[in-house]
Amino acid sequence: MTDRTWNPLLRDQLAWHWTNQLRERLDGLTDDEYFWEPAPGCWSVRPRGTGTAPVRAGSGAMTIDFAMPQPDPPPFTTIAWRLGHVIVGVLAARNAAHFGRTPTDYQSFDYAATAAEALAQLDTEYATWLAGVESLGETGLARPCGEAEGPYADRPLAALVLHVNRELIHHLAEVCLLRDLHLHTRQQTRQEAS
Repeated sequence: MTDRTWNPLLRDQLAWHWTNQLRERLDGLTDDEYFWEPAPGCWSVRPRGTGTAPVRAGSGAMTIDFAMPQPDPPPFTTIAWRLGHVIVGVLAARNAAHFGRTPTDYQSFDYAATAAEALAQLDTEYATWLAGVESLGETGLARPCGEAEGPYADRPLAALVLHVNRELIHHLAEVCLLRDLHLHTRQQTRQEAS
């Protein structure tokens, strides 16, 4: 294989999914969907002071529910929670650790109060991640992840890129499924009420 072959392949794995299967499916996400709790005791993103989870992280008007250690089984999570996890834990923290983004974590992040704001945050972090991966070139993919990745510090950045790709594809597919469930559950409820 020629020079600069693996980097475009790794980026294309995610970019193709984002462009052809995912991002358009998130368009039009409503606040009702964003905060919908399809099961009792969901973890979500909530106005500060209204959550009951053991950990309520965030620096702004909204906080995200957590517990350490995580309960078994863990609570079901809303679209808001899943997007918060992807935006902060999967992308923003990695963008800060590897690509010069302002440092952030679950505690210091300003979580979105609306679906539109969350999608804007997602788009920004995704664009930063994709540009950062491109900036690695081929040699950067072989470089160790470093301390930011804890026990995986010695693994190559290519392994982190593959992990982030899996996380984004996995969690954002869950968001799409929850949108489908919301649509069909609400539609059925409206038909039964008629």
